[in-house]
Amino acid sequence: MSQRGEGPRREGRGWAGRGRGREGRGGRSRLLIAVPVLWIVAVSLIDLLAPADIHLGPLLVAAPAVTVSFAGPRTVGLIAALAALAQTAIGLVGDPDELLSTNHQAQAVSLLLVGAMLVIFCVLRERRAKELAQVRYVSEAAQRVVLPPLPTRLGPLRVASLYLAAEAEAQIGGDLYAVARTATGTRLIVGDVRGKGMTAVNDAALLLGAFRVAAHRRSTLGELVSYLDRSVCWDLMEPGETSRYGETFITATVLDIPDRDGRVEMVACGHPPPVVLRDGRPTTMDVRHPAPPLGLGELVHPRYHVDSFPFEPGSLLLLYTDGVTEARDAGGTFYPLAERVTGWPERDADAFLGRLRRDLMHWVGGQLGDDAAMIVIERPAAPPA
Repeated sequence: MSQRGEGPRREGRGWAGRGRGREGRGGRSRLLIAVPVLWIVAVSLIDLLAPADIHLGPLLVAAPAVTVSFAGPRTVGLIAALAALAQTAIGLVGDPDELLSTNHQAQAVSLLLVGAMLVIFCVLRERRAKELAQVRYVSEAAQRVVLPPLPTRLGPLRVASLYLAAEAEAQIGGDLYAVARTATGTRLIVGDVRGKGMTAVNDAALLLGAFRVAAHRRSTLGELVSYLDRSVCWDLMEPGETSRYGETFITATVLDIPDRDGRVEMVACGHPPPVVLRDGRPTTMDVRHPAPPLGLGELVHPRYHVDSFPFEPGSLLLLYTDGVTEARDAGGTFYPLAERVTGWPERDADAFLGRLRRDLMHWVGGQLGDDAAMIVIERPAAPPA
């Protein structure tokens, strides 16, 4: 699903995709209108041909009721009016005296009332649909601001990224990532804010802003992480509130990936470790010096030690949030990331991420329980001499 340069987005959420969807639904709706019309004609003919003591007029209410499932209020109102006219025609053609009977009039009034209620329902439904469309638009715009698309290339590296929101109507949550180029390589952060909703989005935006400012200025990775921890401690609290240390924290992994062959430096702050894949064999990187989540530094005063691991040409580096490893299948089993990706032949970042997305969504049955972010970084193999 992920395409280079698209960044974190949902498949089919663009305005062009929604426009095509509306056109397709409009064509199908025009074809489906024939169903209630044919129903009205069929009920009317059968009622006229049936014995005088059999009345099928009440079945006409099914016509506008069915129309609600695929059409708007105007079409529903039109079908309801057509059904009411058919009810009147049945009385005129069959037995004019029956037209003035209490039973026939009650059927006609009931049909009109049901039709009016269905029209009102359609109006409210369309209003709600417009509100949801606006929410999605604002959500997409906010996502582009908080999580702008990652570059497809970072020096010699190739990058593919994906953000999957757990809620169908919410495009963004508390998962975050960002990159910054330095003179010798690429610095990257991936993290997960404690909590959900707009508060988590705001906290993520503040941390990402601090990372983008400091990634170029802090000479060592330990200094950068210490600065980010102080930013979380102070920036994510309301002014004057000094008693809320520990209430807001962000798990994160911060990496420094050199452009040339060399070891990747890493500080893991309570976040799932990265995975390096080479020739279909995944290796989960050991965190020998774990650090507390960002925002808890004022409580424990940690000394940030830097771990390192190799990232050779021809390898893939997978970074993710706990929404991936904590995804459950129908039986409640967590997604076994290393086990699932073992043996995958994909060496291209985009292809690997696309397969990972499909496999993860198949595991959970199409609905995640938590937001999930994934980044795949490819260090291409050197061309043969």
